Amino acid sequence: MKSRPFKQVDVFTAHPYFGNPLAVVIDGSELDDAAMQRFAQWTNLSETTFLLPPTDPAADYRVRIFTPGGELPFAGHPTIGSCHAWLQAGGKPKASGQVVQQCGAGLVPLRREGTRLAFAAPPLKRSAPSPALLAKVAGALGLKAQQVIAAQVLDNGPVWFGLLLEDADAVLALAPDHRALKELGVKAGVAGVPTVHDTSLLIGRSNREARAFGNRPAVPLDDGARIDLEVRAFAEPVGVQEDPVTGSLNASLAEWLIADGHMPARYLAAQGQCLGRAGRVHIERDAEGRIWVGGDAVTCIDGNVTL
Repeated sequence: MKSRPFKQVDVFTAHPYFGNPLAVVIDGSELDDAAMQRFAQWTNLSETTFLLPPTDPAADYRVRIFTPGGELPFAGHPTIGSCHAWLQAGGKPKASGQVVQQCGAGLVPLRREGTRLAFAAPPLKRSAPSPALLAKVAGALGLKAQQVIAAQVLDNGPVWFGLLLEDADAVLALAPDHRALKELGVKAGVAGVPTVHDTSLLIGRSNREARAFGNRPAVPLDDGARIDLEVRAFAEPVGVQEDPVTGSLNASLAEWLIADGHMPARYLAAQGQCLGRAGRVHIERDAEGRIWVGGDAVTCIDGNVTL
């Protein structure tokens, strides 16, 4: 065991402790799979990453991504958080303005937009769910059929059952039956467009509901951002009842919702409000049709870990 540089960063936020945390071991060399998995279980965060020298000459660094239960080939907030930590630790990209990450899913390009990072969404496979499965998932979420505008099974590595609801209020009001979702084996990603584009109104409404029902924390942050899409992610099949901010889900939602005309080519998604977070995910489709998923990241813990 040796002392290794380590950071814990908050992703998809410019305000510490309002996003999705990620543990990053800056030097993961000479660690075997078991040691990486043990440390990921110990941190008990949704993901822990280990940075390594690339094996592909086109890449700037290589990352391995672990949940407490296993390794992932790709995930969104670990991509932005790992790149943030690598740059902050002195990493120098081979090409100006672009970083290339190597992971289990291959090469992932990231671009720098000031202090913000954005990754290119991986290819998406999607399909219409069967009416029977849609009815079961909607029931597990406590939804009526008329509240669901559209639904798709989304696969960009992680697989999500995506639902577009009638509005953001319906998304914020969800109280899922997590056991039912686990029995169905479904990770559900739910989105809705605010009827009023005013963040403070949405936060105020959610906080009033929190006080009324006693089960939702207030979000003591109003950054004044105009929110175009409210998102929630329920992943009980992998042991996460609700994820604070989910890069892979927002990437697949963007590919689907923009292509089908539900969302414009550029928008801002919010996630985590019902958990007391204020995640912000910046979506943009470029002139070539590629979807970029962007967000800020801030370092909350900076030091060393013995591994």
